[in-house]
Amino acid sequence: MRCLGCAAFALFVFVLVLVLPGPAGADPAGPVGDAEMLSVPGGTFTMGADRGGEADEHPAHAVTLRPFLLDRTEVTHAAYAECVAVKACHPADAHIAERSHAAPESKFHGPQQPINGVTWNDANTYCTWRGKRLPREAEFERAVRGDDGRRFPWGNEPPTPELTVFARDLGRQGTDDVGAHPAGRGPYGHDDLAGNVWEWMDDEYDPIAYTRPTASEGKPGTCTEILAALNKLRAEGKQGFTGTNPIPTTCEHVLRGGAFNYDGPGLRSTNRVHHPGMYRLVMTGFRCAKDVTP
Repeated sequence: MRCLGCAAFALFVFVLVLVLPGPAGADPAGPVGDAEMLSVPGGTFTMGADRGGEADEHPAHAVTLRPFLLDRTEVTHAAYAECVAVKACHPADAHIAERSHAAPESKFHGPQQPINGVTWNDANTYCTWRGKRLPREAEFERAVRGDDGRRFPWGNEPPTPELTVFARDLGRQGTDDVGAHPAGRGPYGHDDLAGNVWEWMDDEYDPIAYTRPTASEGKPGTCTEILAALNKLRAEGKQGFTGTNPIPTTCEHVLRGGAFNYDGPGLRSTNRVHHPGMYRLVMTGFRCAKDVTP
């Protein structure tokens, strides 16, 4: 389950919308402003897995990170609209659901629903505007797994509708307001770390990141190193190592967390998804992180 075009996505035409201008949408209602941030402690945790999932999730290895702050929720339409209003951010694609043959736009565009239809650059720009940054892939997994190596943010129990938003019919259903499933919070209090929308990570996708010398720091290779690894996988006929889509030919970005129309097992904490940063997707949003100032 390495790409957004597999599992539940196989039932519809996967429309990829590039960086095209779209209307800003309706005026937001309800509370707006920056998301609350919660701390994630520094320390050493287990990232990845030795079995199950896909090859790029292996092996399990120890990663040591500094403490950081992470938005409690995914960025909402209302919050993102503030950035658009001052012309600091590009508007999200207000017709992304229609282009994706998904449920009506009204199922996705409530002020407190997670922003979607944004590129990696859009997400990065927004976080910078807020004085933050996108989270690293290792940071996101740290926020999900805590110190006990749990399979999902809430523990090891399989997903249920009480815990998160998942396995919905793309053609009829959309996302929920952020924070609508408090029983599914992660070990440090964050909402929607699994389900609702996939989340853009800062990192470029490195299929062999877990076996590099920088693995213990949670850092991928450089784009040049990543391209060499992808070319090697292609030459060795290892299609499937990076998911059901073709092995990438460019440096793509990581997405984490699963989405409203993804199946339960795909929400596992180690699942790594990748797509070009220019894509706008109905099931993709983001949240921001920030370094802890000494």
